[in-house]
Amino acid sequence: MADIANVYTADKDRYKEMAYNRVGRSGLKFPAVSLGFWHNFGSKDNYDNMKAMCRTAFDQGITQFDLANNYGPVYGSAEMNFGRIMEEDFIPYRDELVITTKAGYDMWDGPYGDHGSRKYLMASIDQSLKRMKLDYVDIFYHHRMDKETPLEETMTALADIVRSGKALYVGVSNYDKEYTEEAARLLREQHCPFIVNQCRYSIFDRTIEDNGVKACCKEAGVGIIAFSPLAQGMLTDKYLHGIPRDSRIARDHRFLHASDLTEERLGQIRALNELAGGRGQTLAQMALSWVLKDDEVCSVLIGASKPSQIIENVSVAHNTDFTQEELDAIEKICGK
Repeated sequence: MADIANVYTADKDRYKEMAYNRVGRSGLKFPAVSLGFWHNFGSKDNYDNMKAMCRTAFDQGITQFDLANNYGPVYGSAEMNFGRIMEEDFIPYRDELVITTKAGYDMWDGPYGDHGSRKYLMASIDQSLKRMKLDYVDIFYHHRMDKETPLEETMTALADIVRSGKALYVGVSNYDKEYTEEAARLLREQHCPFIVNQCRYSIFDRTIEDNGVKACCKEAGVGIIAFSPLAQGMLTDKYLHGIPRDSRIARDHRFLHASDLTEERLGQIRALNELAGGRGQTLAQMALSWVLKDDEVCSVLIGASKPSQIIENVSVAHNTDFTQEELDAIEKICGK
């Protein structure tokens, strides 16, 4: 009996490292730091490293794993790898995890494997659950706006997926202010729990501030989870002394390019790195803390290539306060 008690206590201790924030006006809480599967969980990546990263994340109190149907490469491979990890390691902990996936981008050939039709979304959730070896996901997202499909059709499909028991909540990603407000209205009419908008947001990318998405989500009671909070790695010390051979720029040319590292940008990175040092943080830690500094953003999605990066980033959960002088300095460095 004592052994069981010790194990239970050890399990409870993992949550001490993490802060948990309410998602909009829902009853759900997200860990301040969540693990994204956009990179490093595909068919070309090392499976043992994937498993080690998931174990490390969970041991650090990260309870949310974020996926999409086309994460890879190849499409579907991140969900398949997660399904294997889930089956081997995490089945006993299913009720302690928030597992999310999405559909909305190109997934399979032909006219029915893309965008926001009811046919695509209904087929996609079934495929995703099969790949991940799950009965349901906690959140199912529409991954992007589709101006060719009536929004009512897309939102009704999301609501029906919740009613079927295949998802507990729904969310949207990459939606602008107009689409977010209309999605909230349509889903409210259908009594469907729409709780989160997943948006790109970082010190270098303020789009959701400029286009009104951040403010409208707060008004609608919809939480925000931020992806690319490190600007695809630019908000780290990785590129201060050139481009490492194992960096994303060197290995994967889809999202970040050497041409993005202009002298002006490198100057900003150096200045931000110096400011972070004055706070006792790495640049990456400060960048994550900055995104979490107010209550509109309930979680940041981190990508990682090794377990040590996860441990480093978790420390920001309880360090999100900035002085006005620090905030002003960041704005000046970024030319705001």
